[in-house]
Amino acid sequence: MSLVSRPDPRQAARTAALSSAMAGAVDLSALKARSEAAARSQQTQASGGAESADGSPFVIDVTEQSFQADVLERSLQVPVVVDLWATWCGPCKQLSPVLERLAEAGNGAWVLAKVDVDANPRIAQAFGVQSIPMVVAVVGGQPVDAFNGALPEPQVRQWISALLDALRDRMPAIAEAEAGAAAGNGAPAEEPEDPRFTAAEDALERGDYAAAEEAYQQILAVEPANEQAAAALSQVRFLARAEAADPSAIARADAAPDDIDVQLAAADAEAASDRVEDAFARLVSTVARTSGDERDRVREHLIGLFELFPPDDPRVTAARRALARALF
Repeated sequence: MSLVSRPDPRQAARTAALSSAMAGAVDLSALKARSEAAARSQQTQASGGAESADGSPFVIDVTEQSFQADVLERSLQVPVVVDLWATWCGPCKQLSPVLERLAEAGNGAWVLAKVDVDANPRIAQAFGVQSIPMVVAVVGGQPVDAFNGALPEPQVRQWISALLDALRDRMPAIAEAEAGAAAGNGAPAEEPEDPRFTAAEDALERGDYAAAEEAYQQILAVEPANEQAAAALSQVRFLARAEAADPSAIARADAAPDDIDVQLAAADAEAASDRVEDAFARLVSTVARTSGDERDRVREHLIGLFELFPPDDPRVTAARRALARALF
């Protein structure tokens, strides 16, 4: 759902006075590792806070002190995409590099503003952050679109393209930056795309999950160790299931613990609604009370969910240990 043409009035109300909201300190007790993140923030401020660690003008580390200039004022010229993240957040580590690559390829048509929510709780509060990663597009000092979670790169690219298409006529700097990139003026250029991945991503953007799955499977048939294709295949399969997920399956599964089909559907519904730990626990419990082909089916489904997250995600690590106990 895009908010470019129809802003969410509740989100707008929270952020209309974003500058004044920054004036008060807010304690987000659910966020962790605050002291370490604050130390990193101080180092960033000492270096000026105007560019990212690698010196990119298109990827900026933003603090509460630099938010006015780096986000609100800059968003008067081009869209500023705010990446709200934390060092302990596994999905953030998956999403942030994608956003950084796309920002570099954009050549200034939009700017990526990275905000460590542990070090900058007032920014997180101003945006009403409840879970991360959270990505918010700011234009003219106001949020116009947002999404949560580590979306696959094709969907992130599509989201940014839709944002730029909606704003290009109103913000001339977007077209100027795109023209500069096309003219090859020395700005960072997007790496040539693998046509096999392009076909898969095009299918995904059309919502043709079956064609996308087939394209990734063809890549893996030739390159079984291609981690990018394997991860994308897992995500495509889950997206297809999540789109059809029925929230009522959770109640039905609780009432029918021996129905394997409904247990799998309930786990997908929980994962799709960001109840990842609940989904893992449900399938581990189902593995523990089944055997034979049914157990193998549930185990494979659970492993497929694991593959949606970085291997070091603490939720995955804990669930893998629980799965091992259930199996052995």
